[in-house]
Amino acid sequence: MRIALIILIGIHGIIHLFGFFKAFGLSEFQEISQPISKTFGILWILTFLLFAISVMLILVHSNYWWVSVLLAVIISQFLIFNYWSDAKYGTIANLMILFAAIIGYETFHFTDRINRERISQFQHAPLKNQELVTEKALIGLPPIIQLWLTNSGIIGKKRITNVHLVQELQLKMKPEQEGWYNAKAEQYFTIEPPAFIWNINADMNFKLSVVGRDKFEDGKGEMIIKLLSLIPVVNEKNDEKIDQATLQRYLAEIVWFPSAALNQHIKWEALDDFSAMATMKYKGTKGSGRFYFDKDGNFQKFVAMRYPDSKAKEPVEWTVTAKKIEKRNGIKISSARQS
Repeated sequence: MRIALIILIGIHGIIHLFGFFKAFGLSEFQEISQPISKTFGILWILTFLLFAISVMLILVHSNYWWVSVLLAVIISQFLIFNYWSDAKYGTIANLMILFAAIIGYETFHFTDRINRERISQFQHAPLKNQELVTEKALIGLPPIIQLWLTNSGIIGKKRITNVHLVQELQLKMKPEQEGWYNAKAEQYFTIEPPAFIWNINADMNFKLSVVGRDKFEDGKGEMIIKLLSLIPVVNEKNDEKIDQATLQRYLAEIVWFPSAALNQHIKWEALDDFSAMATMKYKGTKGSGRFYFDKDGNFQKFVAMRYPDSKAKEPVEWTVTAKKIEKRNGIKISSARQS
């Protein structure tokens, strides 16, 4: 889609250049039968320059390419109205480019919203003196949780307070879908207060893209998915089921920063030699899930009864399985997983 847009803008922009050539006697440009004054000739080349700038901004992945496109389309359409009998079909190209610019603006607006939410999230979770994790801090936890935390390598290291993750994903929009979509995501966590913001950008095919954002903050959850950054597909918030679901997601993902298992809002209960139940309560929202480990204390899976959306009448089993265990920044974590 990006390449097609560049080609469309480029060709449309070059056509405007010939309007300038005709105004200054450099070319006949017979597609426009009417004479073009030099004043209008300046507008024709200005439009060409704006479209050319837009192409360059798209090529360098600027977030502001849509600004020059909007200006170019406005001037271009003004010229088309003045030379309507000859140039009216240029309106079709302008409408296509305008639609792309609207998508570009919505993508920018969506990204800017997430950035502002991240800033707010970290302002509410300033860095504190990060005390070292000691074996004493593990006293009272189920034996398998003590083994997991010890095996992960957190003893003697500072407690993690903020986390930033970059993820490469493969996902399906529906269980019956045959192929997988590739996606990239970023996620920011704070431990005290417990919160996260996760955003995704997925290319469904060469024509369509999807952006999404999950958030857990102040005990409340939100889920947003938009097609082309414009059309809402999912918009879930102000619902106890979503609050619980996002809290359970937070709970499942503490395996990426194991010292969060010592958080005061999480209570542990041994189930057997290799599993334990974690229950988290925060700001009126409560959720739980079962953690499973191998004999060495390596995380294997997390299982919870979780609502997939606000319309679900009953929770369904949600499982997150570890696919690879690696050390990152000296801590042993699940670096690849499936859910």
